[in-house]
Amino acid sequence: MLYWSLVFLVVALVAGVFGFGGIAAASVGIAQFLFFLFAVLFVGTVLAHLLRGSARRR
Repeated sequence: MLYWSLVFLVVALVAGVFGFGGIAAASVGIAQFLFFLFAVLFVGTVLAHLLRGSARRR
């Protein structure tokens, strides 16, 4: 998922360089959404691992 965030970011940068503002704005929006979704899923996974790990130690 992080890969796709980077892909859309590169598309946004290239579109911005060539003057395609609408495509650049849409790509940046998609990249931001995917990045934050990735970050939330990562934090959730880390918390689940920590909670599950502490339950196994008892």
